[in-house]
Amino acid sequence: MTDMTTAPPQGLKRHLPLLTILVVGVIGFFTLRDYLTFDTLRDNREALLAYRDSHYLWMVGAFMLAYVVIVAFSLPGATIATLTGGFLFATFPGALFNITAATIGATIIFLAARWGLGERLAAKMESSDGAVKKIKDGIDENQWSMLFLIRLVPAVPFFVANLVPAFVGVPLWRFVVTTFLGIIPGGVVYTSVGAGLGEVFERGETPNLGIIFEPHILLPILGLCVLAALPIVLKAVRGKKGL
Repeated sequence: MTDMTTAPPQGLKRHLPLLTILVVGVIGFFTLRDYLTFDTLRDNREALLAYRDSHYLWMVGAFMLAYVVIVAFSLPGATIATLTGGFLFATFPGALFNITAATIGATIIFLAARWGLGERLAAKMESSDGAVKKIKDGIDENQWSMLFLIRLVPAVPFFVANLVPAFVGVPLWRFVVTTFLGIIPGGVVYTSVGAGLGEVFERGETPNLGIIFEPHILLPILGLCVLAALPIVLKAVRGKKGL
């Protein structure tokens, strides 16, 4: 006989990683939101810089690990973490550290969601008929463009952009590539803001996080969005002509 006390149901095993992320994320939202803040970075800046100067590689590893955990569990403070990367390591290699850690954290969420729900949900969508199947086919035909769009558009929450691809059966390698490349524009902008925090601290001010919506930043990003959407538009036009 199977020992039911030591062998949890397969369904529970399947959903455990995603449930763990959700639970830790909720707990972290209420317990860490007052600590992972700009004020915390400002108050501890001298200690952080001193540790970086004496243990650079250790600081890089610890910073990236903390960033991965923040993203993987959707904890508050991702923006502060990005600013910290710029403050500690300059725009480059700070942007590389930020983007790499964010991609790893996003991949963890993606895998947890796909393992828990994504594979079965994608299979059901594939075997269904009518509108659901058309939506799935439309996403499959334009995966590269869709993935780049949800990364480039500032209005799409990062957490949502990690879950949706898992639910529609996007291959892991394609998710990783589009995530890494798609978050480069925003990652570089916020890392550069963090690189200038020394002067902001000296003036007793707070950083301008709305800089990404300023025309000289937003317009190039929107241009990339248009390029990402172009294949979708062309396919739609060709499809109508074929009719």
